[in-house]
Amino acid sequence: MYYFIKVALTAVLVLAVSEISKRSSLLGGALASLPLVSFLGIIWLYIDTGNTEKISELSRNIFWLVLPSLSFFLLLPFLLKKGMGFGTSFAISTVVMIGLYFGMVFCLTKFHING
Repeated sequence: MYYFIKVALTAVLVLAVSEISKRSSLLGGALASLPLVSFLGIIWLYIDTGNTEKISELSRNIFWLVLPSLSFFLLLPFLLKKGMGFGTSFAISTVVMIGLYFGMVFCLTKFHING
């Protein structure tokens, strides 16, 4: 039952972003920009473990790994404005973001920065 509640709550939030965005992209964007997945992950981790050190480590890692994800939100609208199709724009933006994730993990490892 506990897992069902976790999944249902998470699904409702994703659905809310989708439905609100149909009516107002600004409001949908505001809701989507909230780190809901991070909030929920931190809350579920605390409920499951009560381990604040793990939560601290997760929070630091989220901070560093948010940075590469921003590339997606810069590149996607740029490519769409250039007339590229949605699927291609989405795919390119995703591949670039994934590449930057690998780059960030490499840098964090190389410079011994970890949670």
